[in-house]
Amino acid sequence: MKKINIYSLIVLIIVSASSFAQQTPAEKQSEPVSIVGATAHLGNGGVIENSLIIFENGTITEVIAANLTKQQYPGKIINAEGKHVYPGFIAPNSTLGLVEIAAVKATEDEDEMGEMLPNVRSLIAYNAESKIVESMRPNGVLIGQIVPRGGLISGTSSIVQFDAWNWEDAVVKENDGLHINWPDAFRRGRWWRDEDPGLKSNKEYQEDVQKLADFFASSKAYLAGNRDYKNLPYLAMETVFKGDKKVFVHVNGEKEILDVIEFKKDQGLKNLVIVGGYNALGVAKELKSEEIPVLVNRPHSTPNKSYEDYDYPYKLAKLLQDEGVLVAIEGSGQMERMNSRNLPFYAGTVAGFGMDKEDALKLITSNTAKILGIDNTYGSLEKGKSATLFISEGDALDMRTNILSHAFIDGREVSLETHQTELWKRYSNKYKNQESE
Repeated sequence: MKKINIYSLIVLIIVSASSFAQQTPAEKQSEPVSIVGATAHLGNGGVIENSLIIFENGTITEVIAANLTKQQYPGKIINAEGKHVYPGFIAPNSTLGLVEIAAVKATEDEDEMGEMLPNVRSLIAYNAESKIVESMRPNGVLIGQIVPRGGLISGTSSIVQFDAWNWEDAVVKENDGLHINWPDAFRRGRWWRDEDPGLKSNKEYQEDVQKLADFFASSKAYLAGNRDYKNLPYLAMETVFKGDKKVFVHVNGEKEILDVIEFKKDQGLKNLVIVGGYNALGVAKELKSEEIPVLVNRPHSTPNKSYEDYDYPYKLAKLLQDEGVLVAIEGSGQMERMNSRNLPFYAGTVAGFGMDKEDALKLITSNTAKILGIDNTYGSLEKGKSATLFISEGDALDMRTNILSHAFIDGREVSLETHQTELWKRYSNKYKNQESE
């Protein structure tokens, strides 16, 4: 009797575990795939009605109007008439895979102790089996930049695709950028210390900026020396000074952005990106002149100041684009990991407030790929690029019609099932059964 109970318990545990397990990563593409008849949104502003998209060995080999050829469609044929095809959406400045449950400390791995941590690599902490990560795919978010947090220099990000066994399999671009949290020139008083809650000058601002300048100077001096001892933070700066690694500066204020531009010039930095950029519009001309792109924060937020337009966050990306600044959308902030699945709807909101729909699509596809330095492979549906794309029943920027039927990463057809879809099916069937009774 005891044996039966033990065996029953083992079976129950296995069944329970498997029902909520991460979906198995897809196998390598084994045959050509032809998607026929869909409206193809290329991600670079172009649209092809009644398209033909063919990909083989993970690479797109044809993107044309279907009526321009009479060739035999090779391999597996997907009839997508009446549907839409998009390049996989890209989520920059994300902590996906670094934190699973915010309330459980043991699942948090987004921050390290210290102020200057350029040698910290987010990639080795990335959890490819995160249940939050797999929930991105059903909305078309297939790639992300995984970024550490904390300190003045948080560390180094990497770009991954969202269908992998481990971080080694997931990596798309390793150690793509260094992340700096620029200090605030102004801050509000801390009410818990009985300080005036009004905005006032931050007395530590210049000191913190000098810390960054001193660290850069010390790194250069070390790298120019004989390197008798190994200093990992300084060594990690070498690719920054060579221009091989981009510098992502998280900053919002006008004064601070102007100071960042001066810092860029002083340090001779070649590839710098503004992240956040809430007040970037006031210095858009300077940003354009220096060819500095901006990853604007998600538009689903309220204005920071009482005198600002209620829709300022919704239209900021368009206003910056109108000024000639290269713009894309990032989604950091409260509940950022689970909200990353709303990336397409952020772009849809921008489109709803004045931006052309195909330009809004670029905010989460080709523009993001350019800013991250992966545009030679990802971000648009073009011959020779990765077959990282998906088919939607309707407009993918509209939450009512973003319903995926197929998704591919490097040509591999990935699962659109997640623990959330399993629960939805389970409980929808429960209530359907109750109604029939």
